[in-house]
Amino acid sequence: MAKSSSKAAVKPVHVLNGPNLNLLGLREPHIYGSTTLADIEKQVAARAKALGLAVVCRQSNHEGELVDWIHEARQKASGLILNAGAYSHTSIAIHDALATLDMPVVEVHISNVYKRESFRHHSTISSVATGVICGLGTIGYELALEAIKSKL
Repeated sequence: MAKSSSKAAVKPVHVLNGPNLNLLGLREPHIYGSTTLADIEKQVAARAKALGLAVVCRQSNHEGELVDWIHEARQKASGLILNAGAYSHTSIAIHDALATLDMPVVEVHISNVYKRESFRHHSTISSVATGVICGLGTIGYELALEAIKSKL
C-alpha cells in the first residue's frame, strides 16, 4: 500500500507581470536596471525551490489576460505576486479581480514609484494586496516569495 502524506502539497505561487515588463533589460535601464524578465523568473524559481515552493510565471501586456490569470489563481495558486506595471495606477478591473482572492497577494514594483511622476504615487491595487514591495529592484520578487511563505 502506498504511503499517503498527511500534508497536502502546496499549490504554486503565481507571479504575474504586466505591460512592458517583457522589455526589462532594454527599457529604461537607468530606472529598471539591466536584469531581464527571464533573469527574474530564474531567480524567483531558484528562491521558490529553496523555500519549498513552486512558481508559475507569466507576463502580459493585456489587462484582460491579467484578470483571467488572477481568476485562475483562485483555484490553482497558494499566493500571488503581481507587478501590474502601469495598470497598478489605473486598473479597477485588476483591483476587483484581486479582491476575490483568499490568499496572500504581494504587489511588487522594481522602481520606487514615489520618486517618480506623481501619477505613479497612487495604486488602485494596494488596498487589496497583503503587502507592497517597492523600490528595492528585482530582489523585491524574492522578498515577496519570503512574505508569501510566511503567510502560508
